[in-house]
Amino acid sequence: MKRIWKMHETYVFLAILVLSAVITAINPNFFSAENFFDLLNSYAFLGILAVGMLVVLVSGGIDLSFTAVATVGEYLMAIFITRHGGNMAIAFLMSMAIGVALGMLNAVLIYYFDIPAVIATIGSLNVFYGLLIVFSGGKWIYTLPTWFRDFAQTKVISFANASGAVYGMATVALIWIIVIVAVTLLLRYTVLGRTIYAVGGCGFDKSAATRTGINLLHVNLFVYGLMGFLAGTAGVVQALQVQTVAPNSIVGKELNVIAAVVLGGASLAGGRGTITGTLLGVALLAILSNGLTLMRVSSYWFDVAIGIVIIASVSASAIQQKRKHRYAIDVSTPAEVTA
Repeated sequence: MKRIWKMHETYVFLAILVLSAVITAINPNFFSAENFFDLLNSYAFLGILAVGMLVVLVSGGIDLSFTAVATVGEYLMAIFITRHGGNMAIAFLMSMAIGVALGMLNAVLIYYFDIPAVIATIGSLNVFYGLLIVFSGGKWIYTLPTWFRDFAQTKVISFANASGAVYGMATVALIWIIVIVAVTLLLRYTVLGRTIYAVGGCGFDKSAATRTGINLLHVNLFVYGLMGFLAGTAGVVQALQVQTVAPNSIVGKELNVIAAVVLGGASLAGGRGTITGTLLGVALLAILSNGLTLMRVSSYWFDVAIGIVIIASVSASAIQQKRKHRYAIDVSTPAEVTA
């Protein structure tokens, strides 16, 4: 029990319970299976990006270009399938391949030119997004193939409510679950996963990585390539959800994704973060947004609420780390010295 109460995820979970209880007391419709599946489906896009951002933050890096990468992959995919046809496998593979290429380009810039990750990815965000706007003219794509729409409407698990309306888990939610399982196995049970934690936790530079046998270039290529891969996946998921593709519909959502991961206990300094925490962070944002809607509160307050929750979460995490550090000092300091 002591270990559980020391975990950041415990307090996020308690916050979710309290918030859910308050919202349910105001609007009982919140606590229903139909609303749960609606949240699960609606937040698959943000959840996939949050899992990718977790891996980047754990490695000690940061990526602010992922929304532009997702937009480029989504838009080029949509142009291809509307002009030449295809199927869902082609749609996903095309967007994923574009995402991996752009993500690895970020890794090369960061490694070979020693550009801070935040600067490199802000620059690439503007380059990717700017080029897309220039060549697309900002045009929206409204007409997507019938098979694309049919795939989006397919339910993996379906139920019917009292009025006969069908609800359940959509295919986009299943994709999110597959991503969660795959990245969990990667971080927990592979050498590469432990290496990513080591690189982020120790703040290795190139020389330190070389001395310890870690190929920092390979780690960077994988981490940013994975972020690009998941950004490409999320781009297709977003198109499935809204059935339109707009070049300006995703860029600007970076804060929500980073907020979810930080709320879950991931450190911006690297080396700390879990899939469980990230899922709880996404759940907290989803419940907060949905709750404000059900309570008929203006959506403009959502950004304010995110800011407050982020500050509170980071502050609590910092206080917890200071306590652990003080405890470590007290234990390691000889009794005669402290006396």
